Amino acid sequence: MVEGGQGAIVGLGPVHEDYFKESHPLAHKCTSLVHKGDNLDRYLLGRQFMVILIVFTTEMAGAPLAGAELWGLPTWLTNMMLATGIAMILFTCMVGQLNSEINGCHCMLDYINTWFAVFTVWVAMAIEFSGVLHICYIIQKVVAQLAGQPIESKEPPKSFVQHLFFYGRAIMSLAILCFSFAVTMTALFNGQTTMWEFMPPVASVVLFFVLLFVIGLLEGSQIAYFAVVKMRDCERGEGFFAKKSCEILFVNDNRNLGRFIIGRQLLVVSCMFIIARITSVKLKDDEPNLFGVSDSTQGLFSTGLLGAHIVAVIGSVTWRLLSSAFPLAFLASPLTYILLRVALFLEWTGVLHGAFVLAFIHKKIAGFQRDEVYIGTAEERAAQSKRDRSSIAAPKAGHIVPIVETGENPFEGPTTVEEIEDLEEELKERLEALKVQKKRLLEAEQNREAAKRKQNSDLTELDEPDVDC
Repeated sequence: MVEGGQGAIVGLGPVHEDYFKESHPLAHKCTSLVHKGDNLDRYLLGRQFMVILIVFTTEMAGAPLAGAELWGLPTWLTNMMLATGIAMILFTCMVGQLNSEINGCHCMLDYINTWFAVFTVWVAMAIEFSGVLHICYIIQKVVAQLAGQPIESKEPPKSFVQHLFFYGRAIMSLAILCFSFAVTMTALFNGQTTMWEFMPPVASVVLFFVLLFVIGLLEGSQIAYFAVVKMRDCERGEGFFAKKSCEILFVNDNRNLGRFIIGRQLLVVSCMFIIARITSVKLKDDEPNLFGVSDSTQGLFSTGLLGAHIVAVIGSVTWRLLSSAFPLAFLASPLTYILLRVALFLEWTGVLHGAFVLAFIHKKIAGFQRDEVYIGTAEERAAQSKRDRSSIAAPKAGHIVPIVETGENPFEGPTTVEEIEDLEEELKERLEALKVQKKRLLEAEQNREAAKRKQNSDLTELDEPDVDC
């Protein structure tokens, strides 16, 4: 819900709420809250931390016990799929992320028309309000200054008390970040984490920062690609890697951009799983607590929460902000080009194509329908004098750019009789909706013509001179 909900809420941003206020009241509750004032940035910030924390928790919940066996499988296969976390990574990507993004981007209204979607919005907003990530706003201001672009706000200027509360939380967030690094580095150098035993402490530290860097590049490159997708070729830079990246991404109706998103998802989740293992503190029975803290605080260290905070601030949000301000710099980087190639290769292998099957099953069970069935297309809405607002997903300096996943199936059209029949039913429903809309428009046009004729008739009567008999 956290993954698919973002695509749905952001995607519905330009649509007037009147279209679905009655038919989808809970979806309306989500969008009206998130798109009020600067709440979109607040929601995206809190949601980003939610996603990372969920991935960290999933890694710890699915980590196998030492010496675990399954179904009598060979040891090498068990080690490859379970001990390394590959099975859990694929499960998380397909079940928890990609399939929800596919349905959430095409069936936005139905997908978030639940109390669970409303709950996730409330939680994301509460996380942001707590201030644990407010250091990101300081980074936001710095990035905007570097880019020479002021941060646009939809809210009135803050009062002195609001400024005091804001910067107080920012200082608290910076303190939490420093403390998270202190605990993590101490545990790593002492070999007191859940990292694999064969990995020496120094190598774990190096791997930790390398993976943070890779996650940052993947986050930033995604923002950069979406930032330049509507640019002309001459505006995308003259560098060798910028041109090569654009040649790969934006051919065949940008199909490779969707493929990159899928492969990138696998890379990001894999990096986060390993970082979760690196940063989760684990003490032996006879070892004292770190920094002499209480057992309850030590238990908090063991949850991986501090590592999730580091990844959210240093590995994700900061890079998104930088890329929103300097997309061409990311586009011209040879490292992002290499990651682009790796992501496309991973998608090409098909290991994540099961997400499309899961999305299809989920859609049928839940009865999701495409948004056009309820609210028509953008052109149809504009014909009713309810033109959509300008897109809110446009990358701007100093903002956490929302990315709406395309969720396009890599196969060309329906491939079975059942899929064709389902498509026919969906088209019939759409046709009926268009007939009703056409009738309503014709009636409105006839009423306007009648009113116009009546007005002309009244004017004619006023212009006729009085004649005495």
